[in-house]
Amino acid sequence: MENNTLVTITRQYGSGGREVADRVAKKMGVRRYDRKVVAMAAENLGKEEDFDDLMERSYNAPENCLGNLGDYAFERVPQHNQMYIEQAKVILKVAKEGSAVFLGRCADFILKDEPHSYAFFIYADEAFRRARAKDHYGNCTLKELDAEDKHRERYYAYYTGRTWGDPQNYDLMINTSKIGTEKAAELILAYIELRQK
Repeated sequence: MENNTLVTITRQYGSGGREVADRVAKKMGVRRYDRKVVAMAAENLGKEEDFDDLMERSYNAPENCLGNLGDYAFERVPQHNQMYIEQAKVILKVAKEGSAVFLGRCADFILKDEPHSYAFFIYADEAFRRARAKDHYGNCTLKELDAEDKHRERYYAYYTGRTWGDPQNYDLMINTSKIGTEKAAELILAYIELRQK
């Protein structure tokens, strides 16, 4: 595998996407970045706040407008969300340092022009998500999982001008309810190795 292989994973809430990202990172021997990106961005901005509050606000985007910012036009992001700008800078900086796995944070869009960058979307059937919601998310309902996905969809659309979950944005879309998280991770690595041959 190339030294600067960048894997981005976008996931439907409750699909096991975080677990897939962990498995891919472990198999590659690299770090996984998701919440860590927010912490690094906050540190760069000099924000010392409650991390849970910071995480909540890291997904801020105006609910009533959607706009395509174009390639790396971070300076056009509204001032009220400095966090997105800083997260994008962190992702690009980490990507320059070598191989990594990124979970969410619009990393698929931010890194789309980087060589050796591969984007994957993880999703699952409702029954699988409902079962995971009980086991992994404090007995959440499917409706609550879907509400979180809507939030992510609006955030993604606002900052990228693209549709979250659109197959054209990804190299592969993988249904974990059919093959599980371990096989999904293996499929991602096999795909990357095939592309790099």
